Amino acid sequence: MTIKAEQFMQRAIDLARRGLGRTAPNPPVGAVLVRDGKIVGEGFHPEAGQPHAEVFALSDAGELALGADLYVTLEPCCHQGRTGPCTEALINAGVARVYVGAQDPNPLVAGNGIESLRQAGVDVICEVLAVECRKLIAPFAKYISNGLPHVVFKAAMTLDGKTATSGGDSQWISCAASRVIVHQLRDQVDGIMVGSGTVNADNPRLTTRLIEEGGRLAEGSGRDTVRIVFDGSLKTSPQATLYTQQSEAKTVLVTASDHSAGALQHYRAVGAEIIQVSRNADGLNLPEAMFELGKMNLHSILLEGGSILGGAMIRAGLVDQVMIFVAPKMIGGDGRSLLAGEGVASIGDAWSLKNLRARQIDTDILIEGEVQHVHRSD
Repeated sequence: MTIKAEQFMQRAIDLARRGLGRTAPNPPVGAVLVRDGKIVGEGFHPEAGQPHAEVFALSDAGELALGADLYVTLEPCCHQGRTGPCTEALINAGVARVYVGAQDPNPLVAGNGIESLRQAGVDVICEVLAVECRKLIAPFAKYISNGLPHVVFKAAMTLDGKTATSGGDSQWISCAASRVIVHQLRDQVDGIMVGSGTVNADNPRLTTRLIEEGGRLAEGSGRDTVRIVFDGSLKTSPQATLYTQQSEAKTVLVTASDHSAGALQHYRAVGAEIIQVSRNADGLNLPEAMFELGKMNLHSILLEGGSILGGAMIRAGLVDQVMIFVAPKMIGGDGRSLLAGEGVASIGDAWSLKNLRARQIDTDILIEGEVQHVHRSD
């Protein structure tokens, strides 16, 4: 694989990222058309119902698409959905060669798009920056396989592993630069999830603020995403900010199925959407809840708190990735830990991470990794 090919695919990846959090139930995809070593057309999929990335790139290139090379992050579709097959559009445009980042996990495509192009005489080269392209569609791939959202557990902790003081104070453990990254991530997901304890302790807005004004992130300067509150006992006030604030995004309350309509009427009165699920030994039935959220086309969810919900989600095997901001501070005493609830009995059963990455964010260290889902001992 040439360096040039990887550079063009990287450009396609950068374009695809513009659609993060906006394309469900479709995946984010970017495409670049190249002729004589120069980019002649670009495109990305902006949202469901809009043309796919390849179509935008073809439109951008016009007649220059004839004989050009296409770099696309995901295998072109070959079936009729809301829009026509991209393979057909590429063949009709006379594209000579297609570089594919990742094969589409959707059974309706799954290699058929590549085969359709090859049968039409188009040269297809696969697995270009495959790791990066598969990471891009990880939420879509998980949803396609089991109907569940891809969950990123984000938290900030001190050097001694505390996420809050014994009294619940946690603002702010992480530095301002780390909080900017969190707001950028909020802009790229389909939903933000917290537990009732976080709502009661912090009364958060869970909005997206991307622009700084006077040293502070400005309200209304980003795209709000769906806010999800897990509250099995209805401990949160219907007057909490995330229920009552003005926002284009809705708030979803996930609670127990044994609550009556009367008990929920105050939440519905402020516009909250209700999901009711059964209870189990760990509180709410989390797999059932996540499946219901998946049915709402929430493919990617940022789990922001707190330690009780985070611990339960880890134990249920529902967390896919973690992002831990470690601040150069120490609380000591009985400060709250990262994961509450029952832990493992032996180090051999500890939850492990793979594909680790660590980087410094101003004064903090951000540690990222994917949770290895393995069989646990009894």
